Amino acid sequence: MTYKILELLFAGIVAYLIGSIPTGYLIVKAKTGKDIRTVGSGSTGATNVKRVLGKNYFFLVMILDALKGALPVVLAKLFITAGASYGLAPVIAAVAVIIGHSKSVFLQFKGGKSVASGVGTIIALNWIAGIIIAVVWGIITYSTKYVSVGSIIALLLSPFVMYFLHAPIAYIVYCALGAVYIVYLHRENIKRLIQGNENKVR
Repeated sequence: MTYKILELLFAGIVAYLIGSIPTGYLIVKAKTGKDIRTVGSGSTGATNVKRVLGKNYFFLVMILDALKGALPVVLAKLFITAGASYGLAPVIAAVAVIIGHSKSVFLQFKGGKSVASGVGTIIALNWIAGIIIAVVWGIITYSTKYVSVGSIIALLLSPFVMYFLHAPIAYIVYCALGAVYIVYLHRENIKRLIQGNENKVR
């Protein structure tokens, strides 16, 4: 029992550290010398990176963050046996990685809003659900021109998508809690949407 707890703890710590790698911050710093936290929303995510480096780097950071989200979950699935019948290790890794992205130990516990990394975790848990969520995000973002709206709606739909795909209950609970967390991280965006001040994707 102690060994299994340590195994799950190890999965969470590794996932958190991987999630904490500040890809957007590092790329902007390398390209311009600027601290992305002092620009725009202060987020290290792809949307804020776009304000500094343009759309090509928006997609680059988004893909890297998604891969960063997926990697710890895949590793947990492959190598952690504790709680395997319940899908526990991958879910612990998924939770840890999105917390790491939004509260990076390398950036004084600042970070991004965990959308791309969150979608990456969902793809790693259930690739069909992940693709559906990514497509929903793309359609809503394109039609509304608001990344925040696409992100919020897509992630709120994720537990229902997992449910209809008959995913393990741990995956459904993770998506529900993860959606609430990501909506919370978007609270300032929601205020700006209500006030009509939210930035659109051009």
